[in-house]
Amino acid sequence: MNPSLVDFHCHLDLYPSFESAVKEAEEACVYTLAVTTTPKAWPRNLEISRLTRYVRASLGLHPQLVAERHNEIALWETYLPQTRYVGEIGLDAGPRYYRSLDLQKQIFERVLKQCAKAGGKILTVHSVRATTLVLDLIEAHLPSRYGQTVLHWFTGSKAEARRAVDLGCYFSVNGQMLRTDRGRDLIASLPSDRVLTETDGPFTQVSGRPACPADVAVTVETIANLRQITADEMAATICGNLKAILDAAGALTDQASI
Repeated sequence: MNPSLVDFHCHLDLYPSFESAVKEAEEACVYTLAVTTTPKAWPRNLEISRLTRYVRASLGLHPQLVAERHNEIALWETYLPQTRYVGEIGLDAGPRYYRSLDLQKQIFERVLKQCAKAGGKILTVHSVRATTLVLDLIEAHLPSRYGQTVLHWFTGSKAEARRAVDLGCYFSVNGQMLRTDRGRDLIASLPSDRVLTETDGPFTQVSGRPACPADVAVTVETIANLRQITADEMAATICGNLKAILDAAGALTDQASI
């Protein structure tokens, strides 16, 4: 696999034009995971990504929406056999969403159990102010032999990162995470073979506009500088990590697809 770019967490359906966002990712040849926030968004995401080479859709139920959308978990379960990718899911214990944390835990546990039962799923997981809880639930319900977990926009401690590595988790890194000394220090400490890139677009900005998948090139370069290697070497490592995830999930069909 030649060095390429990976955006493993992007909300393509939340851009002004979903179709244009997908087309741009395709034209830029960026392996892009289009995450969804509710099961009701899944059919449209699946339809648009069916014939794409670089874009794949992911079935989610966002923790920030669990309070009002928890009843959609049955619909989520109905759609699960249609995809190998799951997300955005997880926990958010921030002030705005703390009141629903118990309900979030119930939904997340149910998601993990269903993924373990199905086997071979690849998850992109939200863990704001809830890293230990997220890792506890992953350890209990989705050992790495049953599925692959990528921690999206990880903000936990170095100790929590080491625990995540021990559990077989990967980390997807975006440009905003690299804007602070703490963030750069944390990311520099992650094993190179567990790092992916993401944008979390359109929720991050580049030059005053929503980040798009091609913008991961800057993130790759920044991570490379932290590790004192070239951007091409870092891109090749990230692409190799994606292949490793797919291999582990039994999902890789050819070198040009995710």
